[in-house]
Amino acid sequence: MEEDLVRKIKSNPRYHELVNKRSKLGWTLTAAVLVVYYGYVLLIAFDKELLAKKLGSGVMTLGIPLGLFVIVFTVVITGLYVRHANNTYDDLTDKIKREAA
Repeated sequence: MEEDLVRKIKSNPRYHELVNKRSKLGWTLTAAVLVVYYGYVLLIAFDKELLAKKLGSGVMTLGIPLGLFVIVFTVVITGLYVRHANNTYDDLTDKIKREAA
């Protein structure tokens, strides 16, 4: 019976839509995170002087807020993905389940 259910789900056009949408968004967000993360690492490796520039008269350098941005960006991207998944993918998954039952 499970094989029949799997066949029904895999032949459903909504399933293919779900897989395509989820993959496209996942790869897009992965690329964005990698660009930000590795951009920061490359900046550390090749332009230390830029990151060492002081902001104001204190001890804060440009590298500190940029490093914090990398962390916050990752958390925000994760939150956006979860919100989108809950609003879009869950509805589509429920429709696929109902059609397969």
